[in-house]
Amino acid sequence: MSAPIRIVVLNGPNTNLYGLDPNGPYGTLTIDDISERCRACAANLGATLEFRQSNHEGVLVDWLQAARTEADGIIINAGSLSYSSIAILDALSAAALPAIQVHVSNVFKRENFRHYSPLSSVVTGCIIGLGPEGYEMAVAALIARLKSS
Repeated sequence: MSAPIRIVVLNGPNTNLYGLDPNGPYGTLTIDDISERCRACAANLGATLEFRQSNHEGVLVDWLQAARTEADGIIINAGSLSYSSIAILDALSAAALPAIQVHVSNVFKRENFRHYSPLSSVVTGCIIGLGPEGYEMAVAALIARLKSS
């Protein structure tokens, strides 16, 4: 029997505030709720999942570098760093793993600066604007891709 697929979900600045403003663009689920749902989804599909959040760019870079040997795939919501971090772009590229970028809100209905994310150029795919459920979709899609390769 082969080892289970290992997924790491990395979350950037302010994602820890999800669910605190029910009228905001991110819905009512907290980051802990999303984590629990992602873990359950992964377990149901025979994978393990590590879910992490940091407001610090360097921590996210460290986690991306560690993923090279600790994970089979990455899901990333880099928060506001999605639009500005070349360090995260480089670390994600160097990880050389299948990766899915998640944006909880529809960035194309928001400010113009959110319409382009450099990270999108190095990920396998993007899930945009489907709310917290987008994380679970990313988990399922990434596991399916890893199982088929």
